[in-house]
Amino acid sequence: MDHLLRGHAPVSDQGWSLLDTEARDRLVAALGARKLVDFAGPVGWQHSATNLGRTEPILDTSMGSIAARRRRVLPLTEVRAAFTVSRDDLLDHDRGAVDTDLRSLHDAAMRLALAENIAVFHGWSAAGIVGITEASPHPEIARVEDFNDYPQRVAKAVETLLTGGISGPYGLAVGPAHYTAIIETAEHGGYPLFDHVRHILGGPIVWAPGVRGGVVLSLRGGDFLFESGQDLSVGYDHHDADTVHLYIEETFSFRVATPEAAVALAAP
Repeated sequence: MDHLLRGHAPVSDQGWSLLDTEARDRLVAALGARKLVDFAGPVGWQHSATNLGRTEPILDTSMGSIAARRRRVLPLTEVRAAFTVSRDDLLDHDRGAVDTDLRSLHDAAMRLALAENIAVFHGWSAAGIVGITEASPHPEIARVEDFNDYPQRVAKAVETLLTGGISGPYGLAVGPAHYTAIIETAEHGGYPLFDHVRHILGGPIVWAPGVRGGVVLSLRGGDFLFESGQDLSVGYDHHDADTVHLYIEETFSFRVATPEAAVALAAP
């Protein structure tokens, strides 16, 4: 953890405890992808690549009559979201204040969660990450005008997975707007839509900022693989007379082992 330079920051032990706790609470709520895919690690800051278990030929005649192959790996991606905290606010916290202004930290946590969720569900080509919806060979389930028909979409997605031999239970990742609609909607007769959808899935409905539409995926394990190098940590950048400049950072890779184990629900 030395690279985080926390020992150089004008932040007390109580201040670090506050920052770590607040960051963790915000991130746990928003990191929807981690609730649905296989998580491995953390294996440390120095871990640089995920072993893909595959090779590619080296077509080079300069070494004579030998055969050579290069091991293929997926490099981990470093992601950082910066934020600031007032030095006066940190000192007031040490004195016992309970209303520390951490809005900048909250914003950084949400930006990082969005980046991770988007990379997992929709991909990040610049980082070499193919997302779940990009990899899925199944056509998207069309959107519906009436949210009371939402269970039919989920049931169709589950049927698609079952027909392809993909067992459950299943989970559903949706963005904030769809999650709110599912929570608030009652079907004809007053039965909560949330309970109906969860019954169809046999698994959770997950609030995942950054998801476009929805994604139904198998939770049987082994299909979607997230590897954490350094897990989410708060680090120190620099400070001036008034402000401490900090960041939340992580390294990770993501790969889809079974593309057919997920179905996308089309976004509006």
